[in-house]
Amino acid sequence: MTVTTIDLRTLAGHYAEYGYVLVKGLLTRDEAAAYRRVAHDLLGQQDRDEDPTWGSAAELAGGAPTRLQHLHDAQFYAAAFSRLLVDERFTSVAAAVLGVPNVQLHHTKLFVKPPENGSPFPLHQDHPFFPHTHHRVGAAIFHLDDAPEQKGCVRVVPGSHLQGPREHDPEDGHHLTDVPFEAAVPLSAEAGDVLFFSYLTVHGSGVNVSDEARTTWLVQFRDPADPPAIQAHDWSLGQGMMLSGVDPTGRRQA
Repeated sequence: MTVTTIDLRTLAGHYAEYGYVLVKGLLTRDEAAAYRRVAHDLLGQQDRDEDPTWGSAAELAGGAPTRLQHLHDAQFYAAAFSRLLVDERFTSVAAAVLGVPNVQLHHTKLFVKPPENGSPFPLHQDHPFFPHTHHRVGAAIFHLDDAPEQKGCVRVVPGSHLQGPREHDPEDGHHLTDVPFEAAVPLSAEAGDVLFFSYLTVHGSGVNVSDEARTTWLVQFRDPADPPAIQAHDWSLGQGMMLSGVDPTGRRQA
């Protein structure tokens, strides 16, 4: 997919109004399938027992046990993900939604929701985890396989970013207790689609009750001229890497 200037304006406009935009077919299905294979190979090689499921997710799952696999900094394990970070199809949209020509990496995470009991995420903003001064921070979720609602697709509350940072319950994962899960709109996606959203947008996801895994790669990015409000998440490998443009601060804020 080639994103034109007109497309970028349209995508940026939707993002500004609703706090998200789902870009269909940014990757081809074949590309997504290739990244999926790499992702599952990496997770298979790690042989890690830890499960990052939030304690607050239990209510969404009706108390049933759920599972989640993840891997930070996949680009340090496989060059394929390094190349994807600087793919112009991605960086052009990231720059457009931020409204600046310069795009800097914050961190990345692979997620796999296993079949039948893949863990949900309660509604939350990403802001409490790594607040920034001007809130020019976004996320991109690359769908490496199809994500219908039954696979626990991402859900968002459109326009919620306009209300600014919200008070979260920090217990068992920062989550919102005053927004019903049903208020979030499910965003079914196909392999190759990429969901961009603001770190102020309220979002979450349901349980994967299907018989297939749901595989995504999350990339958090920011305007390099937007300084962190606190020191947080600075253990992520590669934080401060320029994905597009230059860092006008000379890395004083990285």
